[in-house]
Amino acid sequence: MTVLIGLLLAALVLAIGAAAAFAVTAVRARHRHRRVLGEQGWRLERERQTAASGAVAAERARIARELHDIVSHNVSVMVVQAAAASEVLAASVDAVPPDVTAALSAVEGAGRDALKELRHLLGLLSPSADGQDGSDPDDFAPQPGLDALSRLVDRVAFAGLPVDVRITGTPRPLPAGIDVTAYRIVQEALTNALKHGDAERAEVSVRYTETGLRIEVLNTSRPGAQPGLTTVSGSGRGLLGLRQRVAVYGGDFDARRRFGGGFRVRARIPLDPA
Repeated sequence: MTVLIGLLLAALVLAIGAAAAFAVTAVRARHRHRRVLGEQGWRLERERQTAASGAVAAERARIARELHDIVSHNVSVMVVQAAAASEVLAASVDAVPPDVTAALSAVEGAGRDALKELRHLLGLLSPSADGQDGSDPDDFAPQPGLDALSRLVDRVAFAGLPVDVRITGTPRPLPAGIDVTAYRIVQEALTNALKHGDAERAEVSVRYTETGLRIEVLNTSRPGAQPGLTTVSGSGRGLLGLRQRVAVYGGDFDARRRFGGGFRVRARIPLDPA
């Protein structure tokens, strides 16, 4: 009887020891699993932040180039015209009021100062790491606007995506920056539809109102197509840049999946009354 009790006690001790060892092993395994998940999450978050930072930097560089093309060109014309007017008046046989000459000189000087400040600010917006301009020469080509929309639609249709275009309201000349932004919205939306290959057709709507410009691009998915990789929240590389472009002009931008398939990009940009 004593031997049997001893054996039972020994077995109980062994069982308790085994259970304790298993519990310790399980706890350690759980801690390792949590640590691995934490490291993976940290790496994914870091990669996401790096990608987002790269997208922002690239878009800031493009915005800087386009602003330089648009604003610098117009201010340069102003300076040249003011200088030419001063020379014409100086060569005139008629007496020129001193106030007129002083005003033209002030305009010319202010324009030159504005150009200097503009170049400085654009350098801050998109600085070069080595101080050299390594941009593609094509990036400095004249920027397209909505007048180039038909050519864009033709290229997309030729690539295999039929596009319907609807323009409502009374078209009018747009400020150069807004014109470029509107074109880029349509271009990015159609390019995404082509890139991800799940769109059957697309619709582009441009609406001119008294107080704003509204742009909407819809695409319909093919039956059975898998959703593309375009980010619904608008934080993808191209969509992030578009959101920033529209925000520069005080507008609203939204990009999301459509119920039942497809994608929708919508923007509203305020305009001064015509």
